[in-house]
Amino acid sequence: MDFFQNFDLKQLENLELLATQVVEGFIIGLHKSPFHGFSVEFAEHRLYNPGESTKLIDWKVYARTDKLFVKKFEEETNLRAQIVIDTSSSMYFPQERTGNELNKLQWSSLAALSLMNLLKRQRDAFGLSLFDDDVHIHTKAKSSTTHYRLLMTYLDKLISEEENNKKTAVVDTLHRIAENIHRRSLVIIFSDMFDNADDPDALFSALQHLKYNKHEVVLFHVIDKKYEEAFEFDNRPHEFIDMESGERVKLQSNQVREFYQEKVASYKEALKMKCLQFKIDFVETDIREGFTPILETYLVKRKKMNI
Repeated sequence: MDFFQNFDLKQLENLELLATQVVEGFIIGLHKSPFHGFSVEFAEHRLYNPGESTKLIDWKVYARTDKLFVKKFEEETNLRAQIVIDTSSSMYFPQERTGNELNKLQWSSLAALSLMNLLKRQRDAFGLSLFDDDVHIHTKAKSSTTHYRLLMTYLDKLISEEENNKKTAVVDTLHRIAENIHRRSLVIIFSDMFDNADDPDALFSALQHLKYNKHEVVLFHVIDKKYEEAFEFDNRPHEFIDMESGERVKLQSNQVREFYQEKVASYKEALKMKCLQFKIDFVETDIREGFTPILETYLVKRKKMNI
């Protein structure tokens, strides 16, 4: 929450500066957290294993640390991450904001660029996929600064062009993305998972597809918990508009709040259970909170992948 207390919404015009602030604040915080000891700079060495050839030992590091480290080749060190962002119109919620509030797409874009910033620092490769009812951007994973800046331009454009009636086709697009990630990767998804499909099993099948080829998958379920989960609207008549279809309905919030909360809780629980079944990390993500859980989740997953 500290980030948002000092955050000026106008700063979104400099997305890179914001992402850098997020990452550097996170790195400072690591020293006070249970993640102390995680390397947030590129670890271009690994501990020497007895019996290995000594020709790759870095003797300068040994002189400083009194420990034997072996230089690692790039193909041995780099993790490949594919960051997938849902850009459908529901991700522009809330449209009416006060103070420093971000909508779901702005929040996801800043979180994604912060991850890319951290990945670049560790010389890990990262790609970007943007989808609504189709896949509009799908880049290969690279680790260069030029690639980082290209992806940043995609995100800059994304958050500046708010568009209604862009529908979601999570099922079809996740299948397509799964088929186009050929090597073992860490797949990171930012989505509210509001799909137009009536069959939830089809959605779960698409998530399962991402586990093929030994991909590791993290799903950040991006929502505004105050409104989209707790339904904390003032007790007065409202007109609710479906941002993807344009459908409108007029009602008083307290008339449907309990029913709505039950439906949302049931759907989220089913989604969490399927992710558990498929060994997908499900991370509840509230856009009113900070970015630390996103970066911590990445570090934990990176360590588990033995990078």
